[in-house]
Amino acid sequence: MRQTQIFAGSSHPVLVDQICDRLGQRPGRAELRKFSNGETSVQIQTSIRDQDVFIVQSGSSKINDSVMELLIMISACKSGSAKSITAVVPYFPYSRQSKKKSHRGAITARMLANLLNVAGVDHVITIDLHASQMQGFFRCPVDNLVAEPLIARWIRHNVPDWQDAVVVSKNAGGTKRVTSLADALKLSFGIVTTDRRRFNQTNGDFSLLNSQILSKFGADGAHDDEFTPMEEELEAEAHISPPQMPYTYRRSDASTKPNMIAPILAPTSVPPQGPSRRPTNQVPPMRSPLAKATTVDSDSALDSRPDTPTSNPAAPPHPEQPERKDSEVASYTDERARDVIHGRLIHGHIVDEDHPSPSMSSVSGGGRRTGRTRAGTNTTNSSEVPEAMTSSFLSTVSRHTDTAGPGGAGLGGGTGDAGPESEDEEDDLKNPELETTVTLVGNVKDRTVFIVDDMIDKSGSWIAAAETVIKRGGAKKVYCMATHGLFGGDCLEEMDECECIEKVVVTDSFPILEEKRVDKLVVLGVAGLLSEAIRRNHYGESISQLYVHDT
Repeated sequence: MRQTQIFAGSSHPVLVDQICDRLGQRPGRAELRKFSNGETSVQIQTSIRDQDVFIVQSGSSKINDSVMELLIMISACKSGSAKSITAVVPYFPYSRQSKKKSHRGAITARMLANLLNVAGVDHVITIDLHASQMQGFFRCPVDNLVAEPLIARWIRHNVPDWQDAVVVSKNAGGTKRVTSLADALKLSFGIVTTDRRRFNQTNGDFSLLNSQILSKFGADGAHDDEFTPMEEELEAEAHISPPQMPYTYRRSDASTKPNMIAPILAPTSVPPQGPSRRPTNQVPPMRSPLAKATTVDSDSALDSRPDTPTSNPAAPPHPEQPERKDSEVASYTDERARDVIHGRLIHGHIVDEDHPSPSMSSVSGGGRRTGRTRAGTNTTNSSEVPEAMTSSFLSTVSRHTDTAGPGGAGLGGGTGDAGPESEDEEDDLKNPELETTVTLVGNVKDRTVFIVDDMIDKSGSWIAAAETVIKRGGAKKVYCMATHGLFGGDCLEEMDECECIEKVVVTDSFPILEEKRVDKLVVLGVAGLLSEAIRRNHYGESISQLYVHDT
């Protein structure tokens, strides 16, 4: 390519050599050095007047030095009268800090975008931004390339029986990325999420009776008519008066509770009062529709309704509603609920249900609450684990009330901070005094699983997700796949030692030292993707073809 110069930063010189080999030209000459106090000095040693300049500088382990070096090189090329300056940043630094995580936090990714604009950049080429909305931070065009076609091509050529595999997201935030790969390969997908709340019967914090919405229903779905002082005060303010009953009853006696239909069916004359006198036209108390959802094997909800055909054996069944046998009612289950599996995580690893809990297990709200059974007794233990779909519903409901506030997971009324990020999730998994619950949604039994995210920095959540799909879901093999392999600390060694992980697949957008590479690591090259993007950008061609999957 004529009238073009490609300069290499110090972060990833091997990648720049591969790009230049594909484009058939040599890297531009530039002197990069540091002063004794750590300051960076850049000297461009070739003419760049009226030429298109591409500066390839990715994030590295020395992230701040890489950022300053990129800014200084852009400024130097701007001073050298370059026609256009394009920053090729395969891994964009500070991309995880693209939003405020607390009220006094900084949006560092936006600040870096402003710095690039001040330095004089005209175009930015990057791969898989942590949040695609970051493109709005820049005042210049941004080409956010994707490594998904590279990963999909590797899957087709290297994974046996990949047509029956399942693509799984290790957190809720990566669902869009996972569904995109699943659609491209025409595969099913699933989600693995972790939560500090325990779906466990030894602590009464998670039960049907602790939800504020379902607080008026007993364990079997029966309605509790006892009014709390707060409810009585609200009804008094709303001027709601209870209907006048022609008889008296005791609230504590569940068998004498009147139904709202009773005043209509009651005679106009008041029957004589007596201790043993009970109204003959009393209608049994209505049961909640949740009773049938809570206890699937119970058909008492059908028997308690006087207007159903089952209550009168002599009445013929309705012609449009065929009579249902008791065995059909008892065997009814929700097929979707079978694909929801819960597990316990202690120190980032799956443990059995009878494993002792840590001494300081974290619970929503911090304190243990007691549940009210239908008989009115208080209990902190439950003999039944809530059903999967009921647990999922209550988890969503109680999140706004239990975790709002400082350190909470939701923005309840604008008083809490933003939801926890992957960094907070990793800290929870590594805490030996904290027990978390992992939930797998999707059927992975006897299938190969691809756990996909945009980057691998720490190993905790990856190992936890791999153990969940293997030990709880019954999967055959697990492939951990990401675009950027940061591998902080001993991350790569820990993933290599995990017996549940078959391969770790990443690209070379982030430089990986040769001494850190292990047997399970597979590195895909992005030099072809970036070189084609540079060529098309120089000649003014469309880059839409770079997003298309090939075989």
